Amino acid sequence: MSPGSLEERLQRAWRENDRLAQWLRPLGALHAGLLRLKVGLYRLGLKRAARLPVPVIVVGNWVVGGAGKTPTTLAILAILARAGIRAGVISRGYGRPEDQRIRVLQDGDRAADVGDEPLMIHLRARVPVAVGRDRVATAQALLAAHPDVQVLVSDDGLQHWRLPRQLSVLVFDERGLANGRLLPAGPLRQSRQLPPPPGSSNRQLVLYSTGLRSTGLPGYLGVRQLAGATALADWWRGEAPRMERLHALRGKPLIAAAGLARPQRFFDMLGDQGLSFRALPLPDHASLDPLPWARTDEVVITEKDAVKLRPEALQGCRIWVVALDFQPEPAFEEALLTELTRLLPDGPKTS
Repeated sequence: MSPGSLEERLQRAWRENDRLAQWLRPLGALHAGLLRLKVGLYRLGLKRAARLPVPVIVVGNWVVGGAGKTPTTLAILAILARAGIRAGVISRGYGRPEDQRIRVLQDGDRAADVGDEPLMIHLRARVPVAVGRDRVATAQALLAAHPDVQVLVSDDGLQHWRLPRQLSVLVFDERGLANGRLLPAGPLRQSRQLPPPPGSSNRQLVLYSTGLRSTGLPGYLGVRQLAGATALADWWRGEAPRMERLHALRGKPLIAAAGLARPQRFFDMLGDQGLSFRALPLPDHASLDPLPWARTDEVVITEKDAVKLRPEALQGCRIWVVALDFQPEPAFEEALLTELTRLLPDGPKTS
């Protein structure tokens, strides 16, 4: 069974709570036992959360798979920027060949070296970003390089307990908690009852990334939508995607490629805009080397894939970058700014 088909089979088992999910319950119980042991080590003081000089907001989820953490991180960074708060981002940088090494992103860095999502955040939000497996050491490196940062946002890292956090933003999509069991009997990476490590706050905001309250947890709704398209070279120059550019692609024979955890969402949104295309789903974090399409094809891709394609090496290729934006409801922004007023001594600057 291929990795893709195995993942699909597991997703179906968790969704339907079928026989496979039942067979995996002993492994889920083992996972629960390991989590209880971890909790005990922190409660006994044998493990401790580190200390950092600035507040940390962790954007994460309890469920494996693409629930929308990176779009949520970008939305939070936009809120912080409007409030005049200088933010930095830390991330593991999934898929890097040297993921033990800490790197503070610089102009000219390649997605292969720093990770596609961190590079996309750096280019889109224009904020300092650092990557590394050890989140605490990564945060320290970013703060040493950018001492003016007032707030750190961790893209994922909810289960990285040594990283202190003053606020957690939990992201859920339409799957909710599925069958509510821990991996591998279910999709949960942690138990709902799992307390935060000593030294961290249990304050949290819940955000539903697909506009559907899919759990019983009170939270805020958000909407994912396409923000438009732009040519690959123009995207690298910082030109904002425009809807008229996207609509101009209607009626053209296109390939739509997406290296996402759940690419069908992207394809569905393109179809809703009236585009006709052949869908080319790719593995999450696909390298795109070699190109999975012919150089004569006209292709639309996501920003997460665009960061891996330098336009100077693709002269003559017709590649369009389609931006996917996430917009939380205004009440989420109000709640986030209320939390930041508590966390920052001088409070956020309101525009």
